Amino acid sequence: MVDLRRSVAALLALAVTVPLAGCGDDEKPAFGDPAVVASAAPGSSAAPGASAVPESTTVAAPATLSVTPAAGKKNVPVSTEIGLEVSNGEVSSVKLTDAKGKVVPGDFREDRTSWVPAKPLAIKQTYRAEVTATGADGSTTTQRTSFTTMGAPGRRTGTGLYLFDKQTYGVAMPVVVEFNPGIKKADRAAVQKRMFVTTSPSQPGTWSWTSSGTQAYYRAPQYWKTGTKITVRIAVGGLPTGKGFYGDKDRSATSKIGRDLQMKVDNKSKKMTVVQDGKVIKTMPVSLGKKSTPSSSGTMVVMQKMAQTVFDTTDTDGASGYRTNIQYAQRLTWSGQYIHSAPWSTGSQGRANVSHGCVNVSPSNAAWLFNKTLVGDPVTVKGTEDELDYGNGWTPWDVSWEKFAAGSALPVPAGLG
Repeated sequence: MVDLRRSVAALLALAVTVPLAGCGDDEKPAFGDPAVVASAAPGSSAAPGASAVPESTTVAAPATLSVTPAAGKKNVPVSTEIGLEVSNGEVSSVKLTDAKGKVVPGDFREDRTSWVPAKPLAIKQTYRAEVTATGADGSTTTQRTSFTTMGAPGRRTGTGLYLFDKQTYGVAMPVVVEFNPGIKKADRAAVQKRMFVTTSPSQPGTWSWTSSGTQAYYRAPQYWKTGTKITVRIAVGGLPTGKGFYGDKDRSATSKIGRDLQMKVDNKSKKMTVVQDGKVIKTMPVSLGKKSTPSSSGTMVVMQKMAQTVFDTTDTDGASGYRTNIQYAQRLTWSGQYIHSAPWSTGSQGRANVSHGCVNVSPSNAAWLFNKTLVGDPVTVKGTEDELDYGNGWTPWDVSWEKFAAGSALPVPAGLG
């Protein structure tokens, strides 16, 4: 006797399994196929074998790329950069060649918004740029452009860099750049963007402009660390600097910071304390400026060292001026304040102020100090009747970091100080 219940169950089982065996095509789904992933996902409600599709899928798009200067553009400044604007990817290479096919060296800005040639381009020459970007989908996109540079400009801004190659400086040495004529406020951001400083070990800082725009200083929030390597490129050759002027040339230097030596002068005690690497190594009596010609209080920097020189004020002071041979002179201000040997005032040193504004020390102390110091060593004078004028010498350390950073023409990263 046939069990009817068993026969019905067998027929039902066959009815379920046969359609599944023949459903879909015969190809094996690729690894990672969305239907397979959806059906296998823990907690999935998709029926076995159903072609489930995720609720939302993100499809990687190729990169889109825009490059400047525009193709065919003429009279381009020789300071031009290859501007880069990319979406859905990142620029992977820039190749710039001159009219003879020679490759021009250069590098990306840190934010990769442009590619900067390593030196100014030649005048009246056609250049070709080929830029490649890699998209999020792994594909590459290439854009090409060509442009022609301008001729020699008629008016130039003179520049100077007070940092010399392969020299060792004190811990307060600012990077100092000079402009003649000065840069107007409206043009400073564009100029500052072309003034590059890197330090190793890294000590980020910023530029700050004097009110006249004739000088810009670069410093970090604190004095440089001993052994720091500073690399500077003032890339303003051919750069528009305002009012039809163009920068005269690029200037660069790589220098090193030496030991930490600081000089501290106190008018009350009339002594100088010399501190090296945090330890007092010498104190010496000084005579500062008398009341009619007071020394300036503030933090200055040794700007120049001369074993012998002549102080001559007869051109400016007439009959009341003087002409004197000076030994071991170290300049602190543009207005003429120095540390120097003063054998005529040794009796007053440590007791009274008799100088014309300089820091007088004895011949033996002047020689000792001269042999210890570096350009860039800080000198702080306190307690006199006169305050140091900002810009009278290399004065970026005479103000707080906040005030210094306020003189930048570009935004300063929050929290840098």
